[in-house]
Amino acid sequence: MSSRNIARAELKVAVCQKVGLSQAEAADLVGQVLTEICDTLAAGETVKLSAFGSFVVRHKAERVGRNPKTGVEVPIHPRRVVMFKPSPVLTARINGDASDGDL
Repeated sequence: MSSRNIARAELKVAVCQKVGLSQAEAADLVGQVLTEICDTLAAGETVKLSAFGSFVVRHKAERVGRNPKTGVEVPIHPRRVVMFKPSPVLTARINGDASDGDL
């Protein structure tokens, strides 16, 4: 199994080809969608994309960590992290079962 990353430019090209927008319009659309997702997550809200999954902001409490090289304890400050939970439709598609619906 090989690992491949999809860049913003590749999303732009895919939108351009599938929807029929110009490259500039597709780039603007992709940028607006990603900006809206980022802004919503930064506000601490959940982003739910039907048949795809949910991006959820979780709050992590302060804790004590340890430097594995030296063994010195280091405080890890409280922070927020983004978690992704795939929908059952996406999970089924990843596992090769297309009978649960389309994305």
